[in-house]
Amino acid sequence: MPTLIDVPFDKRHTCWFCYEPSNHTFDYYRMTHTPHPSLAIPACQECHMLAKKNLLTSIWDCRDAVKDNLMHLYRKDLAIGINWTEQELKESEFDCMIFGGFKKSAWMMYQIAQGRINARGWPLSLDGVLLEGEIAGNSSQYQTGFEFDDIVFTSLTKAISHYSQTLSLDSGFLQQLITLLGKAQFGHAVKIARLNIGVTPGHQRLILDELIEDMDQ
Repeated sequence: MPTLIDVPFDKRHTCWFCYEPSNHTFDYYRMTHTPHPSLAIPACQECHMLAKKNLLTSIWDCRDAVKDNLMHLYRKDLAIGINWTEQELKESEFDCMIFGGFKKSAWMMYQIAQGRINARGWPLSLDGVLLEGEIAGNSSQYQTGFEFDDIVFTSLTKAISHYSQTLSLDSGFLQQLITLLGKAQFGHAVKIARLNIGVTPGHQRLILDELIEDMDQ
């Protein structure tokens, strides 16, 4: 079983991904290319579910994917902060039965969503030893930028999204390929995805299984 990461006293029962209360433990099992050991991470139910779907090549890449998903899920809440200020909401005339509730809760909804997106997690360590790339402090500073074909992306998930849209690839399949093969073989993963555009999920599974067999030999 993966080892539970060190949890600061003030972060007990806190989701590492978003700082909401945690009620699950997310087990991240390392691949041969993963730059850290297998880890057990405190997580809330929502982040736990999202993380399981976005393993990618490291826990930090996984975290970025969880953030992207949270931004999509809570885009309407985040839009409140774009369209309003707290003072404007207080002074608004939303006093009818339909909009009165929005006036009272909108800013809080925005702040909760904003806080979850901005949470970086605390620096990861095991038995008091920081993982390589982490820096002691209040939040994780591990850099997850990714470069391919002379294009610098802010995260691996952004690169997957870009090439999936540009080349009309199945983003889920490409993500699974990269999770399996690692960042260093991003180009090979894209090539496999391009050669298998439109195949069924069952065929995709066969391809992934064959790759796993090849890696085990």
